[in-house]
This record gives sequence, C-alpha cells and structure tokens, in this order.
Amino acid sequence: MEASTKCICFLAFLVILGINELSLQVHGAGECGKGTSPDREAFKLAPCASAAQDENAAVSSRCCAQVKKIGQNPSCLCAVMLSNTARSSGVNPEVAVTIPKRCNIEDRPIGYKCGAYTLP
Repeated sequence: MEASTKCICFLAFLVILGINELSLQVHGAGECGKGTSPDREAFKLAPCASAAQDENAAVSSRCCAQVKKIGQNPSCLCAVMLSNTARSSGVNPEVAVTIPKRCNIEDRPIGYKCGAYTLP
C-alpha cells in the first residue's frame, strides 16, 4: 500500500511540474531535440520511479522500453536522469544510471559520462 501511495504522489508531482513547465518554458533544440526538454522527457520515465531510487528494486518492462527509446540519444538520457524533475522526485542519479544495464539493453551507451557518473 505504501508503494502505491508513493507512486501516486510521484505521478501527481510530475503532472503539477509538467503543467508549470509547459506554461513557463519556450522549447528550443536541446539535448533531447526540438520541441522537448529533459524535464518533459522525464515524465516518460515515471515507470522507473522505484528503480531509480533503489538499486535492488525490480525494473519494469515499461521502464526498460522507455529507457531504451530515450537512450538512443545518450545525451538526452543523461540530461533526463540529472533533470530538475528527476531530482525533485527523489531520483538517485547514481542508481538511475544503472537502469540501462539492469534492463540488459545491449546497445546502451556503456562508459558514457553523465555528469559525475558513468553509465555502466
């Protein structure tokens, strides 16, 4: 029950933050391409919430599918994991960077420097 309450709170936080971002930000071509931002892309990783906070948590197939999609652009994936949205929702960057490996994504960006972290 506690996990579902955390998930609901996390999703509510993301929705509120997303509404705020949509009204305040003009989107240019950044790490994640034209018309989006790392904070906006972070919403797509909501299924990864528990896996990004606890290295022993199971990583869902939905999470892995989103990480694989966003990970086609390593700089975007890195920016998403270090975004304000991720930080505000309790994501531990040191744990988050392990998700591509935990998903067994074969073409993951191994060794990619993501701020102070390196993707395993």
